[in-house]
Amino acid sequence: MINGKKVVVVLPAYNAEATLEATYREIPMPLVDEVVLVDDCSSDATVSLAQQLGIRHILAHDQNRGYGANQKTCYRKALELNADIIIMLHPDYQYTPKLIPAMASVIAEGLYDVVLGSRILGTGALRGGMPLYKYVFNRLLTLIQNVLLQQKLSEYHTGYRAFSRKALTAIRWQANSDDFVFDNQVISQLFMAGFEIAEITCPTRYFKEASSINFTRSIVYGLGVLHVSLRHFLHRHGLLRWHIYQPPAATP
Repeated sequence: MINGKKVVVVLPAYNAEATLEATYREIPMPLVDEVVLVDDCSSDATVSLAQQLGIRHILAHDQNRGYGANQKTCYRKALELNADIIIMLHPDYQYTPKLIPAMASVIAEGLYDVVLGSRILGTGALRGGMPLYKYVFNRLLTLIQNVLLQQKLSEYHTGYRAFSRKALTAIRWQANSDDFVFDNQVISQLFMAGFEIAEITCPTRYFKEASSINFTRSIVYGLGVLHVSLRHFLHRHGLLRWHIYQPPAATP
């Protein structure tokens, strides 16, 4: 808890057995009130390891539903636990849990309702092993997105995110894709709803066990991102109406 606000960390997991323990051990438990792990039908021992580590809230999909669907389950559970601050951290140890206090404090102090851990601020991405084609792809997509969304983020593609309860309950994330483009839809929705987004420099690690989509999936993801950004532009200018930007019917 920080400033009287309950902090819940959610771990969207898929075949994270090799990296889950290292990730979990670095979570600053004196500040974090609850940890939620959602397993998207892994083929390894992610769930049994989570149980051994003592993670209290473990949910397992009975079939692989996708990265976006995993996050939806994460956020539903965090909100059910009355979280004031929800931090999404990949359990593949690509992002350091040591930034959780900084990200949580930005929200707890009322400075911003959303914080992203950016791999691009500074020089950590390439130094941490990000493949060059992914870096170039990231930079190009981000440039296009900033133009279409009229924003100035350093990147839209990080998997390290913190939200206030207010932010998550103000947008229709339940209506988003179940695939990887879910992340970009959320950012688009938040900007459309009038939220500002803070960024914190985040070191990153690329190694064999860290999750990463292949080149073909990257192309599909990139096309999805462009689709979201174009729709955002058209919706903002009144040229198109898209249901994901409608206010939520009720608090999830």
